[in-house]
Amino acid sequence: MSRRIKRTNQEPRSRDERKESRPFKARSAKKAGPRPGAKPGSKPPRFAGERAERRPPRAEVERVAPEKPVEALLPTKVQTVKVTADENNMRVDRFLEARFPGLSFSHIQRVVRKGELRVDGKRVDSKDRLEEGQSVRIPPLKLDAPKVVGEISEGAQKTLAALKEMTIYEDDDVLVLNKPFGLAVQGGSGTTRHIDQMLEVMRDSKGQKPRLVHRIDKDTAGCLLIAKTRFAASHLTGAFRSRSARKTYWALVPGLPKPKQGRISTFLAKEESEDDTIMRIAQHGDEGASHAVTYYAVVETAGNKLTWVSLKPVTGRTHQLRAHMEHIGHPIVGDPKYFNIENWQLPGGLQNRLHLLARRIVIPHPRGGVIDATAPLPPHMQQSWNLLGLDASRFDPIENAPEE
Repeated sequence: MSRRIKRTNQEPRSRDERKESRPFKARSAKKAGPRPGAKPGSKPPRFAGERAERRPPRAEVERVAPEKPVEALLPTKVQTVKVTADENNMRVDRFLEARFPGLSFSHIQRVVRKGELRVDGKRVDSKDRLEEGQSVRIPPLKLDAPKVVGEISEGAQKTLAALKEMTIYEDDDVLVLNKPFGLAVQGGSGTTRHIDQMLEVMRDSKGQKPRLVHRIDKDTAGCLLIAKTRFAASHLTGAFRSRSARKTYWALVPGLPKPKQGRISTFLAKEESEDDTIMRIAQHGDEGASHAVTYYAVVETAGNKLTWVSLKPVTGRTHQLRAHMEHIGHPIVGDPKYFNIENWQLPGGLQNRLHLLARRIVIPHPRGGVIDATAPLPPHMQQSWNLLGLDASRFDPIENAPEE
């Protein structure tokens, strides 16, 4: 389920907060009434700030005038252009690709390699990044001979159908997929099929391919945001960089976290071995250590043996949620890297798969309004919820956790 609504109108703390978890309260918290369906006399959620009002209808998307033919935009003689604010921190090759859609990769690399393109009078590499206000000398450019476009292959048709089946939300600029468990977002050692590769079949007439703007682990299911245009990619990556994106995850963990609502603040550093890479808890000042903050809240328990928790990452470190839940003694069920409780047995009927879902993402839309997308439980988690009697429609108290 997904919807667009009207837009409503952080840097992590610098020192290491060694206390593993502590209760948190929502800012401007007001006493909340009982949640829908609660028994008379039951206590309200502990840190329930005032619940958000019902969301207004989907915002309208601004219509854009048709673009000029690509050939008309290509320079026939040397010209000098300025790097705009939207192009700040863009790679040189991406800058050319965005300014002049349709240019082949080989042609872009050639003009950069030969030094025909200059930035502030100096030669650059295609991977160098530009800064707003810089002057870029652009040589005459030309399109390669157009390729004959044939019918789409059977394999491409199947890939398009698979992407369509995953789609939660789509418009001219943005695509939100419900990524299934076990499908990688990007290629790697031994990975032959992944989302980035599948997006090749969505290249437009100018050769532009949808772009990943963030990533989730291969075994994490749920919301994955894709930019369909350079314009959208620039705005969405900026929103992640400024922490304007709000993400909620659901997980199943052993035991009952105490307190039931808290904040986990540690430093994390990558630890690599010959056949594995994990994130370890580090000290402030350790080489490669980054501060990581996660809020968690217990949503419902199953006999105190297993607990459904909701998680809100403030920072976006690799394996952050998995490492943080292991750090407080409640690793995520089915996690092959971080679940290390001795003599713990998976209850009968539950699959030994990572029980972690990127449940929801809320982020400003590049053209105004807000993207608000929600992913359902993947099949193996739905099976666990059914067997444990957990109600996926319950109020999620993490909604009222702070944003910093």
